[in-house]
Amino acid sequence: MYPETAYEITTLTPQQPTGHPAMLPHEIPPGVQMVTLPGGVRTLAYTAQQAPPAPPVPVAQPIPAWAKTTALLAPTVGGGVAAAGIGLSYAAPGLIAMSQALWATVALIAAGAIAIPVLLRTARNSAGRSTTHITQNISATGMFGRANGTINHR
Repeated sequence: MYPETAYEITTLTPQQPTGHPAMLPHEIPPGVQMVTLPGGVRTLAYTAQQAPPAPPVPVAQPIPAWAKTTALLAPTVGGGVAAAGIGLSYAAPGLIAMSQALWATVALIAAGAIAIPVLLRTARNSAGRSTTHITQNISATGMFGRANGTINHR
Protein backbone atom coordinates (compact mmCIF):
# COMPACT_ATOMS: atom_id res chain seq x y z
CA MET A 1 0.00 0.00 0.00
CA TYR A 2 2.69 2.47 1.02
CA PRO A 3 6.18 2.24 -0.42
CA GLU A 4 8.66 0.87 2.06
CA THR A 5 11.33 3.51 2.57
CA ALA A 6 13.92 3.20 5.30
CA TYR A 7 14.24 6.29 7.43
CA GLU A 8 16.81 6.88 10.08
CA ILE A 9 15.24 7.76 13.39
CA THR A 10 17.22 10.18 15.47
CA THR A 11 16.36 11.03 19.03
CA LEU A 12 17.67 13.31 21.65
CA THR A 13 19.58 11.48 24.30
CA PRO A 14 19.01 12.51 27.91
CA GLN A 15 22.55 13.92 28.10
CA GLN A 16 21.86 16.54 25.40
CA PRO A 17 20.24 19.77 26.56
CA THR A 18 16.84 20.26 24.91
CA GLY A 19 16.41 24.00 25.40
CA HIS A 20 12.66 23.62 25.97
CA PRO A 21 10.51 21.40 28.17
CA ALA A 22 8.91 18.14 26.86
CA MET A 23 5.52 18.35 25.11
CA LEU A 24 2.41 17.69 27.12
CA PRO A 25 0.08 14.92 25.84
CA HIS A 26 -2.62 17.35 24.67
CA GLU A 27 -0.02 19.28 22.63
CA ILE A 28 0.90 16.28 20.46
CA PRO A 29 -0.49 16.86 16.94
CA PRO A 30 -2.77 14.27 15.33
CA GLY A 31 -0.98 11.44 13.57
CA VAL A 32 1.97 11.62 16.03
CA GLN A 33 2.39 9.18 18.91
CA MET A 34 4.83 8.63 21.74
CA VAL A 35 6.74 5.42 20.91
CA THR A 36 9.38 3.41 22.76
CA LEU A 37 12.32 2.34 20.63
CA PRO A 38 14.11 -1.02 21.10
CA GLY A 39 16.89 0.74 23.06
CA GLY A 40 14.30 1.93 25.64
CA VAL A 41 14.27 5.54 24.50
CA ARG A 42 10.86 7.17 24.21
CA THR A 43 10.25 9.59 21.34
CA LEU A 44 7.54 11.06 19.14
CA ALA A 45 6.97 9.43 15.79
CA TYR A 46 4.52 9.66 12.92
CA THR A 47 2.32 6.62 12.70
CA ALA A 48 0.89 5.24 9.49
CA GLN A 49 -2.79 6.05 9.28
CA GLN A 50 -5.03 3.37 7.95
CA ALA A 51 -6.97 4.36 4.89
CA PRO A 52 -10.70 4.54 5.50
CA PRO A 53 -12.49 1.49 4.18
CA ALA A 54 -13.84 1.91 0.69
CA PRO A 55 -17.62 2.29 0.51
CA PRO A 56 -19.36 -0.88 -0.59
CA VAL A 57 -20.06 -1.08 -4.28
CA PRO A 58 -23.82 -1.04 -4.91
CA VAL A 59 -25.07 -4.26 -6.41
CA ALA A 60 -27.70 -4.02 -9.13
CA GLN A 61 -31.03 -5.29 -7.84
CA PRO A 62 -33.28 -7.28 -10.18
CA ILE A 63 -36.54 -5.59 -11.21
CA PRO A 64 -39.54 -7.22 -9.49
CA ALA A 65 -42.04 -9.05 -11.68
CA TRP A 66 -44.97 -6.86 -10.57
CA ALA A 67 -43.07 -3.75 -11.71
CA LYS A 68 -42.45 -5.28 -15.13
CA THR A 69 -46.10 -6.28 -15.44
CA THR A 70 -47.30 -2.83 -14.42
CA ALA A 71 -44.90 -1.16 -16.82
CA LEU A 72 -46.16 -3.35 -19.66
CA LEU A 73 -49.84 -2.84 -18.82
CA ALA A 74 -49.70 0.94 -18.40
CA PRO A 75 -49.46 1.81 -22.11
CA THR A 76 -52.07 -0.83 -22.95
CA VAL A 77 -54.59 0.55 -20.47
CA GLY A 78 -53.81 4.11 -21.50
CA GLY A 79 -54.27 3.22 -25.16
CA GLY A 80 -57.56 1.51 -24.40
CA VAL A 81 -58.86 4.54 -22.53
CA ALA A 82 -57.78 6.81 -25.39
CA ALA A 83 -59.49 4.57 -27.97
CA ALA A 84 -62.68 4.51 -25.88
CA GLY A 85 -62.65 8.30 -25.64
CA ILE A 86 -62.20 8.68 -29.39
CA GLY A 87 -64.97 6.14 -30.03
CA LEU A 88 -67.36 7.96 -27.70
CA SER A 89 -66.58 11.30 -29.33
CA TYR A 90 -67.52 9.83 -32.73
CA ALA A 91 -70.59 8.08 -31.32
CA ALA A 92 -71.88 11.03 -29.25
CA PRO A 93 -74.39 12.34 -31.84
CA GLY A 94 -75.79 8.85 -32.37
CA LEU A 95 -75.96 8.22 -28.60
CA ILE A 96 -77.87 11.47 -28.10
CA ALA A 97 -80.35 10.53 -30.83
CA MET A 98 -80.76 7.03 -29.38
CA SER A 99 -81.40 8.37 -25.88
CA GLN A 100 -84.07 10.75 -27.24
CA ALA A 101 -85.68 7.87 -29.13
CA LEU A 102 -85.60 5.78 -25.95
CA TRP A 103 -87.36 8.52 -23.98
CA ALA A 104 -89.95 8.84 -26.74
CA THR A 105 -90.54 5.07 -26.58
CA VAL A 106 -90.94 5.21 -22.78
CA ALA A 107 -93.45 8.06 -23.14
CA LEU A 108 -95.40 6.09 -25.78
CA ILE A 109 -95.55 3.00 -23.55
CA ALA A 110 -96.71 5.09 -20.57
CA ALA A 111 -99.39 6.79 -22.66
CA GLY A 112 -100.50 3.43 -24.04
CA ALA A 113 -100.78 1.94 -20.55
CA ILE A 114 -103.20 4.72 -19.63
CA ALA A 115 -105.06 5.18 -22.93
CA ILE A 116 -105.80 1.53 -23.86
CA PRO A 117 -107.93 0.72 -20.77
CA VAL A 118 -109.84 3.97 -21.20
CA LEU A 119 -110.55 3.20 -24.87
CA LEU A 120 -111.65 -0.36 -24.05
CA ARG A 121 -114.02 0.85 -21.33
CA THR A 122 -115.64 3.41 -23.61
CA ALA A 123 -115.95 0.82 -26.39
CA ARG A 124 -117.78 -1.60 -24.09
CA ASN A 125 -120.19 1.04 -22.85
CA SER A 126 -120.99 2.24 -26.38
CA ALA A 127 -121.90 -1.30 -27.46
CA GLY A 128 -125.37 -0.79 -25.89
CA ARG A 129 -125.07 -3.22 -23.07
CA SER A 130 -126.23 -2.23 -19.65
CA THR A 131 -123.93 -2.73 -16.78
CA THR A 132 -124.77 -5.26 -14.10
CA HIS A 133 -124.12 -4.41 -10.48
CA ILE A 134 -123.61 -7.27 -8.09
CA THR A 135 -123.77 -6.55 -4.37
CA GLN A 136 -123.18 -8.89 -1.47
CA ASN A 137 -124.43 -8.52 2.06
CA ILE A 138 -122.74 -10.84 4.54
CA SER A 139 -123.43 -10.91 8.27
CA ALA A 140 -122.28 -13.11 11.14
CA THR A 141 -123.12 -13.20 14.81
CA GLY A 142 -120.40 -13.61 17.39
CA MET A 143 -116.72 -14.28 16.95
CA PHE A 144 -117.10 -17.82 15.63
CA GLY A 145 -120.72 -17.57 14.43
CA ARG A 146 -121.95 -18.84 11.10
CA ALA A 147 -122.00 -16.29 8.29
CA ASN A 148 -125.14 -15.68 6.18
CA GLY A 149 -125.15 -13.65 2.98
CA THR A 150 -127.25 -12.53 0.04
CA ILE A 151 -126.24 -11.71 -3.54
CA ASN A 152 -128.26 -9.16 -5.53
CA HIS A 153 -128.04 -8.81 -9.34
CA ARG A 154 -129.33 -5.46 -10.65
